[in-house]
Amino acid sequence: MRRSEADSAQRPHNGGRHVDASLTLRQHQATRTARCLRQPDPSVYGAARCRNWFSAGTYRGGMRRGLTSVVLLGALVTGCTSTAEPSAQVTRPAPSTAIPTPQSSSTPQSISTPQSSPTPQRPRHQPVVLAVHPSRGTVDLGLGAARAVIAGQVRSWRQIVPSAARPPGDTLRLTGVAGTGVPAARTASLAAALRLVRTDARAVAVVPASAVGPSVRVIRVAGVDPLREPSRYPLRMAGPAPTGPVLTMTIGGDVMLGRRVATAAARAGDPAAPLRPLSRRLAAADLTVLNLESTLSRAGAPRQGGDSFAAPPSVLPGIRAAGVDVLSLANNHTGDFGDLALRDTVARVRAAGIAPVGAGSNHAEAWRPVLVTRAGVRFGFVAFNAIGETPRPTDDSAGAASVRMPPRTGPLNAADVALLTRTVAQVRRSADVVVVLPHWGAQYTHRPDPAQRTVARAALDAGADLVVGGHPHWVQGIDAISNKIVAHSLGNLVFDMDFSRQTQEGFLLELTFWGRRLMAAVPVPYRIGPDFTPRLVTGTTAAAVLRPLWP
Repeated sequence: MRRSEADSAQRPHNGGRHVDASLTLRQHQATRTARCLRQPDPSVYGAARCRNWFSAGTYRGGMRRGLTSVVLLGALVTGCTSTAEPSAQVTRPAPSTAIPTPQSSSTPQSISTPQSSPTPQRPRHQPVVLAVHPSRGTVDLGLGAARAVIAGQVRSWRQIVPSAARPPGDTLRLTGVAGTGVPAARTASLAAALRLVRTDARAVAVVPASAVGPSVRVIRVAGVDPLREPSRYPLRMAGPAPTGPVLTMTIGGDVMLGRRVATAAARAGDPAAPLRPLSRRLAAADLTVLNLESTLSRAGAPRQGGDSFAAPPSVLPGIRAAGVDVLSLANNHTGDFGDLALRDTVARVRAAGIAPVGAGSNHAEAWRPVLVTRAGVRFGFVAFNAIGETPRPTDDSAGAASVRMPPRTGPLNAADVALLTRTVAQVRRSADVVVVLPHWGAQYTHRPDPAQRTVARAALDAGADLVVGGHPHWVQGIDAISNKIVAHSLGNLVFDMDFSRQTQEGFLLELTFWGRRLMAAVPVPYRIGPDFTPRLVTGTTAAAVLRPLWP
């Protein structure tokens, strides 16, 4: 784990400390208000509440002053420890509780990272989040601004995000559920509040964190993402904390480290130079997945002329340094230098401590899922190629797991889809989360082929939680289906296609899980520079890269 969400430090409780009866009531007011505000569970509007527990007058006289102090002290202790108010709260939550590890399966490849199990505790609070339409992008509000939004004091997006891309009219439409601090006139059912933000980019829904999923974005408050760092998030309400460890996964697009990319990297003296600017971000995830769009061997003749991609094996330490755990080899270039080169590539990836998926020395190995365990949660991966060119594997010949489908390999083949769904169902029995990595679709378009949605839906129905594709070289849209995600194309991550703007754009898909449950899917955009290296972008440039995701 990169970090522990558990925070067991306890602050001292000041409610029972002795108070000198000779203090004036005003001194009591100032002292006890300050102490009340330092309690572990002050409400969002706690300052006003603590101050209102005291009168403004100052009493004089010995016995009357002493008795008044004692009475006030009793009221203070009661007031400062009360949590009955239903508004969002700032608190230190209990540690997360890990879910149990499911039974292992001997069929898929499995990579486990041992983790110490946190002590189970019953959570008492959860983040109360400000959910927005996914096209809104990253919004980070100060705590005061977030409170103002919740209280209904903000009427337009311009007031809180002056530089953000704004929908027509700039009106901020507030809704939320009861108990979150939203004015009564703005409250709605949970279903209605979430439906509004999914369909209206002007809306903000104030809801418990446990209710959201990957079809919405959440606003960061005081620099804290409530889904990634729930223990640090300042706005709280009664309810369940994460039901398992908070885990992150980053999936990146097509990585081609041969041809002109290899030449430029060699000139820089670093075979993996194009990955370096994003290495830290990639490695920060608990689990990182890429598609390697080249072989790591030239043990054969090139089969696609100038489009035969081979990278030197010396790129592997740099890929590993970027935190990559799984490499999909199910694509149309893994077989560019023949059977032996493909076998070499699979073996070299595995020897580097990275799990290859989607290709192998025979049919069974190519279709074998990979299992990776993090903090007791088992992630299963299945990959396939629908573009052709890399051979289909047989019982005694190497190749990439393949599904024949439009637009490149003929009409949709029912037997191939059935094999895919059986494989997904198989890994579902031993995995908590199942990810399918297809290489599919038409090149140089933002529009998914209809067959992509057909195959993706079949994979989801068989038990997949995510379908994340590549090959079109342009970004394509994201479909949210219940609590599942289909990202049709992430675009190029490292490539030498510098002939158009779209082939030099893409996004990382950063995923957050609470145990086995997918909570967020955030696209993080970048552009590829003249050195074939991706670098993150922000502002209007980021908005332009991501605009095709929500046409």
